[in-house]
Amino acid sequence: MMAEPYKMATNAPPLDERCVNIVQGEYHVDNDPRTKLTTILGSCVAACLWDPLAGLGGMNHFLLPGVDSRQAEPSGAAMRQGVHAMELLVNGLLQKGADRRRLQAKLFGGARMIKGLTDIGDLNAAFAERFLHAEGIAIVGGSLRGSQGRRLQFWPVSGRARQVLIGIEQTILRPGHDFAAPKPQVASGALELF
Repeated sequence: MMAEPYKMATNAPPLDERCVNIVQGEYHVDNDPRTKLTTILGSCVAACLWDPLAGLGGMNHFLLPGVDSRQAEPSGAAMRQGVHAMELLVNGLLQKGADRRRLQAKLFGGARMIKGLTDIGDLNAAFAERFLHAEGIAIVGGSLRGSQGRRLQFWPVSGRARQVLIGIEQTILRPGHDFAAPKPQVASGALELF
């Protein structure tokens, strides 16, 4: 009887992984198991959608600008930009063979980055939740709101997501000392969502 050959774990990333960074206003759809989508979020939101049966998914990154301080909701132009970003992602998935009935979503971002101003992050998060609910797309995970930025990785074929929270070290000013710019600091621990 021969011994079974060593097998690599199935959830390990491929050796030739391809990283695609998504910046504000962009989206990307992919069905290559070597692809990892990445972005950095503050008050922006990234919607990660995928069809597990088709083995295909994508991510967008959007901000709803133009909120009038007298309104609790984004203005018409801002809403159109958010809807446009979400429709581009959904339509991109459907064009590559996804079935709308099987789409699943994870939402990330929407942090309140500046206290005392309109909470644009909450408006972005609420918009994304309303949009997906209206479209009948199940939200199965993610991380919305809070007060920290996020570094996000998403594997579109499997729907696996990983985030690292990003904080800002506060600088205390003392008389007679030079001002030092705040240094980015990664918060303890990463959160991996399957």
